[in-house]
Amino acid sequence: MAENCKIEWTDRSWNLVTGCSKISPGCMHCYAKPMAHRLQGIGLEKYRNGFEVTTHEHMLVKPTEWRKPRMIFVNSMGDLFHRSVPDTFIKKVFEVPQQAPQHVYQFLTKRSQRLADLSLQLPWPENVWMGVSVETADYLFRVDHLLETPAHVKFISFEPLLGPIPDHDLTGIDWVIVGGESGPGARPMRKEWVIDIRDRCLDLDVAFFFKQWGGVKKKQSGRLLEGHTWNQMPEAKFA
Repeated sequence: MAENCKIEWTDRSWNLVTGCSKISPGCMHCYAKPMAHRLQGIGLEKYRNGFEVTTHEHMLVKPTEWRKPRMIFVNSMGDLFHRSVPDTFIKKVFEVPQQAPQHVYQFLTKRSQRLADLSLQLPWPENVWMGVSVETADYLFRVDHLLETPAHVKFISFEPLLGPIPDHDLTGIDWVIVGGESGPGARPMRKEWVIDIRDRCLDLDVAFFFKQWGGVKKKQSGRLLEGHTWNQMPEAKFA
């Protein structure tokens, strides 16, 4: 992985935007901010601005240099749809999956309104997966915005899951990720919240991925849910 801790559901990060700002409760213990400041502290040029939103045009060509097909998580250290990122830059990023079709690109945002506003101006090849983060039921509106897009694969990341999610219709969703918060000050995630989401995924044949229980001691908490590891994902269509 590049620049960040291992993410179980992807192969590599591609950080064209670094830096972000808090927008909802799930941002409270963001891992990216302290990491950006650590990288700034050791003199990494890419993080010269710390956690201030910064675009990196030179990174646009990176996927064309990676010959082996990969799952690529777009922006583990920022949000492409942040208000400080120009529309023109977002459009350039969305052109890359066509230029390097050997990969699958996993986009994830909390800024779903901007995603919906721009979606008809963006190309949507089959190797683009689009997701939104939802930490509590108060932010389920992000799913409605996601469903407005023409993305072939749509997913929800319930991470960190901070409360129960009522019976929300998952029709049109291809993949669901659930994970608890980790690190100092981690807020608890209840088993019944996870099982409720998992069972609805099973009922609707939606791929379900359980990432972690989280907590201060993430490795000790593990990933088992009712004795099983859940690694379901949509079928990846590599060129």
